[in-house]
Amino acid sequence: MGGAPVLIAGGGIGGMAMALTLHQIGVPCVVYEAVPDLQPLGVGINLQPNAVRELYDLGLDAPVLDRIGIQAREWALVGRNGREIYAEPRGLAAGYRWPQYSVHRGELQMLLYRTVLERLGPDAVRLGHRVTGYHQRDGGVTALIETRAGQRLEVQGALLVAADGLHSAVRAQMHPQQPPIHWGGAIMWRGTTPGVPIRSGASFVGLGSLKHRVVCYPISKPDPATGLATINWIAEITVDNSQGWTQGRTEGNWNRRVDIDEFIGHFEGWDYGWIDVPAMLRGARQVFEYPMIDRDPVPSWVDGRVALLGDAAHVMYPVGSNGASQAIVDARVLGAALQVEGVGPAALRRYDDKLCADISALVLRNRGAGPFGLLGLVDERCGGVFDDIDQVIPAAEREAFMARYKAAAGFAIETLNAAPPTVRV
Repeated sequence: MGGAPVLIAGGGIGGMAMALTLHQIGVPCVVYEAVPDLQPLGVGINLQPNAVRELYDLGLDAPVLDRIGIQAREWALVGRNGREIYAEPRGLAAGYRWPQYSVHRGELQMLLYRTVLERLGPDAVRLGHRVTGYHQRDGGVTALIETRAGQRLEVQGALLVAADGLHSAVRAQMHPQQPPIHWGGAIMWRGTTPGVPIRSGASFVGLGSLKHRVVCYPISKPDPATGLATINWIAEITVDNSQGWTQGRTEGNWNRRVDIDEFIGHFEGWDYGWIDVPAMLRGARQVFEYPMIDRDPVPSWVDGRVALLGDAAHVMYPVGSNGASQAIVDARVLGAALQVEGVGPAALRRYDDKLCADISALVLRNRGAGPFGLLGLVDERCGGVFDDIDQVIPAAEREAFMARYKAAAGFAIETLNAAPPTVRV
């Protein structure tokens, strides 16, 4: 498929996955990224098997991904009293044909970036170029771009794929009446600490209650000399959100570095022997604060020759480990639509019809606590205090709850294992 290039706004995980997919199916493209120098920023994320399958199909398989993360083996919820509520195997251990990976977000982005440069060439990514809007035109689209030097450019392309994140200028133009960013009252503090991995050695553990919890999981293999891995953690509380996000932040500044003493009081005494939460929090070299935010879904991700992808389309609460995963899946589904319909508006409509309604529902499901909703049920039924969880929520009910979430998020085991490749190569 030759012709004018597809223009991609944003060089994050979704944008880079889109570029690699377009290259794989023979569609020329150029990525425009606002920052002048990509750095491995962020903290830990999980890649679900549905996204790992797509990375494998791009040639980024286990030997590659094992260098930047670890294969997760367990997902567990533990009550505030330290007793287990629910646990299940994950990835290969659960019977998927593909693993689940716990990785550093920035390391994954840099892996994708390097791969784009290797396969598409050094001119495939234009750093310091921010897409600020677009014009539709006959047979194509014009992207409006501002450079770090203050230049204003108009670039012609066949399509524009906007993977430009939470503050997407393209989404703002496509949906000028969209409501402001939504904050439900949850505040997160995130960091990484050297530590000995718990439980399976590759477990994702959520500990506490629905509105007062800690999540932790390793994102590196243990050092052979010390036995310590890099443990990614998130500490979270929920407060009254009636006054909005009023802690001195502007809309463009959704995280800040904080001192541990600003929040550790919420978690003092959380030492269960098998995990010492205050010690884990204090062991981080730096900690960042984030509000847990999303956006209300929009009725369509497409306007003519322009499509939204990743967080620009569906930024969601990070409770189901599927934000980055869905961005990768978006890119692959869009690539498959281009194979069927050709490089034009019909492909974008096909992509929109395939994903928009279902993933918009997932945004709202995550807003309602996603898989952590089990902690809410425990709170409702016993105030979070129990000796035998089966007397509070029977095992069959717990398993059915999780099965519904996995089906909604697109990684139900039988469905995913039986699905043909998204992109034909």
